[in-house]
Amino acid sequence: MLLSGADIIVKILIEQGCDTVFGYPGGQALNIYDSLYAHSNEINHILTAHEQGAAHAADGYARATGRVGVVFSTSGPGATNLVTGIATAYLDSIPLIAICGNVPTTHIGTDSFQEIDITGITLPITKHNYFVNDVEDLADILREAFRLAKSGRPGPVLIDVPKDVQIAKCEYEFQPAVEKEEPFAAKNDRINEAAKIINAAKQPYIYFGGGLITANAQAEMLALAEKIDAPIGCSLMGLSAIPTDYPRFLGMQGMHGHYTSSMAMHNADLILSLGVRFNDRVTGNRQKFATGAKIIHIDVDGSELFKTVDAVCGLRGDVKLTLEKLLPMLKENKKPEWRVKVEAFRQEEESCLDKREGLTPRKVILILNKYLGENTAVCTDVGQHQMWAAQNLNFKTPRRFISSGGLGTMGFGFGAAIGAAFGTKERSVLVTGDGSFGMNLNELATAVRYNIPIVILIMNNGVLGMVRQWQTLFYNKHYSNSVLERKTDFTAFAKSFGANGEAVTTPEELDEALSRAFRAEGPYIIDCKIDKDEFVLPMLPPGGSMDDIITNLEVEQ
Repeated sequence: MLLSGADIIVKILIEQGCDTVFGYPGGQALNIYDSLYAHSNEINHILTAHEQGAAHAADGYARATGRVGVVFSTSGPGATNLVTGIATAYLDSIPLIAICGNVPTTHIGTDSFQEIDITGITLPITKHNYFVNDVEDLADILREAFRLAKSGRPGPVLIDVPKDVQIAKCEYEFQPAVEKEEPFAAKNDRINEAAKIINAAKQPYIYFGGGLITANAQAEMLALAEKIDAPIGCSLMGLSAIPTDYPRFLGMQGMHGHYTSSMAMHNADLILSLGVRFNDRVTGNRQKFATGAKIIHIDVDGSELFKTVDAVCGLRGDVKLTLEKLLPMLKENKKPEWRVKVEAFRQEEESCLDKREGLTPRKVILILNKYLGENTAVCTDVGQHQMWAAQNLNFKTPRRFISSGGLGTMGFGFGAAIGAAFGTKERSVLVTGDGSFGMNLNELATAVRYNIPIVILIMNNGVLGMVRQWQTLFYNKHYSNSVLERKTDFTAFAKSFGANGEAVTTPEELDEALSRAFRAEGPYIIDCKIDKDEFVLPMLPPGGSMDDIITNLEVEQ
């Protein structure tokens, strides 16, 4: 059938199984939005308050579902407002497609109104991007974009479509949804080499990240852990992959990770890493990182192997398929002495846990845990609240912890919570700080308009908490521009937008407020007052090693 470029865009989205897109219209995207109007019974469009919120919503949708998230924008500022969201998805390997309108091809290069080279701007933060010159190429480009976004190591793809290409017509034929590229296992000689190293290990530690979730390799990893009698830790991006209460699981490792997990990794003689990067927040001082351990690294992205640490064996391949081939080659081997050492680390961690009375950050998250269903997606912004959530949340279901890891994007959470709610079709939770929430609070208008059930828990300390923590420890308490001194009444703010909200100052008040919030139909804000000098501990100082880990700290007021 003969269709316009704009109609082809919408038809391809429907063809590829996309049921929800997020975005904001503008002059150079009006043809696309006119086509959306005509197909509104087949595809749902969510109008956000800002394009950045739309990008984060598409990202949250993708993280919660494992499907490709889609975001629309117009040209110029509409397109540039997507950049932070695209970069966030890129650094966390999230499948995302951004479709931007642009000025007509005849206007390109003339500094036309709202003309911008968005493909040039986003080249370093996309898996690939396209400028579409000819409507005849549009359908193939869109299908290829879906394949690229979800294949191998997933990531964002941008497609820039000039207005005359949206208007031009060509023949369209329906095709089945594209499949991602066929995954492959690592080479047999590498697997053989890894098996020999694993069988010789006396103190193995399994370390996984978001790549394990992407590969759906949880069952294989757990079988591996049982066979070689190994404890398990993860990166921030790996949280929720396996149940928090799994006996071998020690929790998140790294700068603000669980003491047990970090110490087990530090004392291991083998680190078997699955779908995870070794960035600076994981290793600290790389010269002192796990000096007694051999590292085996399995990742679908070969560029990550040997990039930051010296692995003795790097295996490029799909984590699930590689583990399937590796498992039969491993000896079942119990390691009681290693279990005793790990248990000793657990006891040390238990003695350091914050068990104070009052509304402490840890207690806030423990109370929240009581209300989380197995399918509740918890999104965070970035800062102290993010780490408190990562340390203390309980999960049963994969893809239910949604947080910006690589880019560390303050302002990510609200949009992501909106996208996650549409993806799971259930209530989502946003754990945020007053600093981060100030960057995305405009999206409350979106949540109210669509009556999205989101519990918004603001850990309000009146400061930029993580910045203040660093200033306290490393900058002689020079609190330069980290004290917010705002007079925002979040309860009044919620009501002014048409939502409900309340402030709490005690554990009992928080418990009662959460009970009301989880029964509410739409968004519900809880302004949770905490002290400005609460710290995230443990903490590995920047550039330090596990020998420098801080587990207890008395801060002078």
